[in-house]
Amino acid sequence: MKARSLACGPPPVSPLSRMPYPMRRLPGFRADVVVVGSGVAGLAAAVTAADQGAHVMVLCKGRLAQTNTYYAQGGIAAAVGRDDDPELHAADTLRLGYGLSDEQVVAAITNAAPAAMEWLLRSGMAFDREPGGHFHLGMEGGHRLPRILHSGGTATGKELQRVLSVRARQHPNIDIFESTTAVELLKDAEGSVAGLVALVERGAGGFDAVLFEANATILATGGGGQIFRETTNPQLATADGLAMGLRAGAKLRDLEFVQFHPTILYLAGAARFLISEVVRGEGAVLRDRDGVAFMADAHKDADLAPRDVVSRAIFRRMIETEDTHVYLDLSAVDDPAKRFPALARIAAEFGIHLGKDPIPVRPAVHYFVGGIEADLQGQTNVDGLYAAGECASTGFHGANRMGSNSLLEGLVHGRMVGEQILNRKTSLRRFLSPYVAEERSSTAAQLHLADMTYSLKSLMWRQVGVERDAEGLEDASQRLDAWAGYLARLGPFTPEGVEVVNMVQVAQAITLGAIFRKESRGAHCRRDYPDTLPTWQVHTCLHADANQLILQVENIPGASPAPFPANA
Repeated sequence: MKARSLACGPPPVSPLSRMPYPMRRLPGFRADVVVVGSGVAGLAAAVTAADQGAHVMVLCKGRLAQTNTYYAQGGIAAAVGRDDDPELHAADTLRLGYGLSDEQVVAAITNAAPAAMEWLLRSGMAFDREPGGHFHLGMEGGHRLPRILHSGGTATGKELQRVLSVRARQHPNIDIFESTTAVELLKDAEGSVAGLVALVERGAGGFDAVLFEANATILATGGGGQIFRETTNPQLATADGLAMGLRAGAKLRDLEFVQFHPTILYLAGAARFLISEVVRGEGAVLRDRDGVAFMADAHKDADLAPRDVVSRAIFRRMIETEDTHVYLDLSAVDDPAKRFPALARIAAEFGIHLGKDPIPVRPAVHYFVGGIEADLQGQTNVDGLYAAGECASTGFHGANRMGSNSLLEGLVHGRMVGEQILNRKTSLRRFLSPYVAEERSSTAAQLHLADMTYSLKSLMWRQVGVERDAEGLEDASQRLDAWAGYLARLGPFTPEGVEVVNMVQVAQAITLGAIFRKESRGAHCRRDYPDTLPTWQVHTCLHADANQLILQVENIPGASPAPFPANA
């Protein structure tokens, strides 16, 4: 299919336009590789590259372990069971991709999964086991067989983060920079990414702008759940890598596919604690306020249906019953307090006895299925720039993500990127193109960043949430364009100011993709276009040049070319 381009407005403005001092004054660090992000993908890439002799700098926005990975309560999917094999795992993954997965990428990652588990075991990872010593394999939505490895029940992410953090801290070739907010990618005279500018905390609320120069820059910044009001993501998940990639000219692919986790604890004043899918895999049942188990009417797999199906079923039942949540009933789970100790502790704090009292739950944004377009080596369309893990779009997940495939992709893809990164035969480029700040007129106008963030979250939850329609999306797009306009002039050059700019710019990209895709597929649901259409078996790609934002469609590898949708 011949690609067609649509102009979508002016390009996003760099936060460096508000930097109050020239680039030449900035102190700097140099290495072979700089990795932005310290979750599973970032640390897997860093450790693997360092093992091959690369000098690696890892930039952490907070502390080393403050990542989405740490909070992951599910597990890692891998075909290690006696009745399982990677081909079955691949087939399940492709089925849940709703026609947008890349078969070669899916095969590569699922085939590499068992070896990746062995690598983790050698690194010190402790997985839950049966009395006989075999892995205790859990069942989650979309999987036809139990293939989910866990640590400490629902503490897999915490254990995975511990293992990788220990390896990174002890590695002689890795330097770790904590409390460092990446701001903008920088290019050399040939247009290759040669590093970035970051804000490094120096205590007492102050910060310094610093240059980090490298032959290769890997973005492994995770997702951006904080763009939405309800999310399982930690406070640091503000889509920074996606925004930096967009401003550098990288392609953002399929951002309209935002996955909602069906079950978070929903109580007034309580943190939005994620209740893992494995709880339903052990027999927990979703019920409405009248005690009706409603998932059997929504899907043949009932409570273990794919996440997009479960989230929409909960959302619609909330509307039908005029309630703010539904309930998760664990009465059929054998000794739930012992099986899920962390959940039992949290529930007890709010007076809920696990197994006896139903838990109030509702959906929340959990995972960005789309991201920066990258191949299995992490290479983007911008020379010198790589992406791995959740912030990348490799073609593994397609239009949705199967449970526990995210930690797997981050681990396997991160290692693949780290293995290939030294194949980049370039000398260290020290001449960064200077960025000239724009003249700023003095003004009395100031931005209340907390208020803007709250407004953004509410808008995106209300109009670009579980279900969408043209009227809400168009209104959201206009509001976001206005906010981006005055943020470009008034946003402060601080970590908080950069975060808000990033969130608004990525929210614009999500909304544009959702407006453009006039069908429902996977994690993208349009009330006004409820069907999944063969003419829309395409990727949406957004990128910026010097003059404008451009939206294009891209064919699926191996799929039959379809005509450009007539209603686009």
